[in-house]
Amino acid sequence: MTDTQTLFLPDDAATARLGASLAAQLAPGDMVVLEGDLGAGKTALARAIIRAMVNDPDHEVPSPTFALVQPYQAGTTPILHADLYRVANPDEIAELGLLDNPRAIVLVEWATRAPELFELATHTVSLTVPSDGVGRNVSIMLTKR
Repeated sequence: MTDTQTLFLPDDAATARLGASLAAQLAPGDMVVLEGDLGAGKTALARAIIRAMVNDPDHEVPSPTFALVQPYQAGTTPILHADLYRVANPDEIAELGLLDNPRAIVLVEWATRAPELFELATHTVSLTVPSDGVGRNVSIMLTKR
C-alpha cells in the first residue's frame, strides 16, 4: 500500500522541519530515496533528516558526492547517506554496502543510477524547484510494508 503527500517548502527552515518530521517516522531498516535535479534540495533534506536523528542541529553533514557514502550513528541506529551521482556502472552499487546492515537507515540521492533501490524504498521523496525559482515542491510517497 502506498500513501502520497505533496507539499510546498518556501525556504530552508521549512526543509529542515520536513527533515525532522521524516526523521521521526524512520525506523531501522528504512530506505529513503531522494529524487530531483541538481540543486533541488536532496542534500539539504538529507542533512536535515540526519541532524534530527543525531539530535544535533549543527552536526557536520557533508555532501557524499565524492565519498559516495557517509556513515552516521543515531544512538544504536546506523545511518548511511549515499550519493550515486558519480556512479558510472550499476555494478559499483553493491560495493558501497548500502544493504549490508539490515538495521541501517539508508538515505540515497540519485537512486535512478540503481533502479532496484526503488523497490526497497520505504519513502520516496521527489523534490523540484518551481519555475520562479522560489522554494521547493516536494512529493513524498510512503510504501507500507
